[in-house]
Amino acid sequence: MNELLSIEWLKIKTYKTFWVLIGCFALLLPTWNYGIANGFMKIGSGDLNIVSQAYSFSNVWQNLGFWTSIFVVFISILIIILTTNEYQFRTNRQNIIDGWKRLEFYHAKWLLVFVLSVFTIVYVFLIGLIFGLSYGSISDFPGNISFLFFTWILSLNYYSFSFLLALLLKKSGITIGMFFLYSMILEALLSKGINWWSHSIAGNFLPLQCSDELLPFPLLDMVKRLANMSDSVVSIWYVLASFGWIIIYYLLGRKKLLKSDW
Repeated sequence: MNELLSIEWLKIKTYKTFWVLIGCFALLLPTWNYGIANGFMKIGSGDLNIVSQAYSFSNVWQNLGFWTSIFVVFISILIIILTTNEYQFRTNRQNIIDGWKRLEFYHAKWLLVFVLSVFTIVYVFLIGLIFGLSYGSISDFPGNISFLFFTWILSLNYYSFSFLLALLLKKSGITIGMFFLYSMILEALLSKGINWWSHSIAGNFLPLQCSDELLPFPLLDMVKRLANMSDSVVSIWYVLASFGWIIIYYLLGRKKLLKSDW
């Protein structure tokens, strides 16, 4: 495992695109949330600043989780580029020539996906800690930290999905286009269409939507709580659905890799 990760690190440590996309995620996530709490969306002042109270430990994990669900697109694109580059520059074949088995190549990429998801959650935790201490009290720590776990599930789901797409399509431009088309347009339409047609919430269990349901828009969730409106599905089902889809991504990718011609 360590050897596989070491080789992956050698491939990306001097790759500028890697640092640019990681930098975009690392810079924009805290900057955006700081702007909400203190800048263009500031409501009131001092203790009356309603928005900034959303960044106390009681609410910070859910707020950061929701916005992370948007900014994970940078790392998703990174995974697509890193994977499709293997086919474009034939480094996947070179790995086999050097003695790797196909599954070792496959598992090396999955390890990278997992490591990037861990990086995401550790970074979100550090940001949440700083925001929570800045806008709340340490006595409220950790707050509703289950949303931090949901954020990890969402990031792993998105990264795994983007890896599978890259493995299937092999072209960076086409894959990135399909990723945006599906994640931002098609799945939302499918989800709402299935829910309307079936008079149920079955559409909420589509590949990415099930993870999105774990991190609803905080203001909307607050309104639901004030109106005593509870979701008909408890979070554990969305967690299980997310892990179920991740397993499906793995099995589909494995089957594709073992049967396809490199």
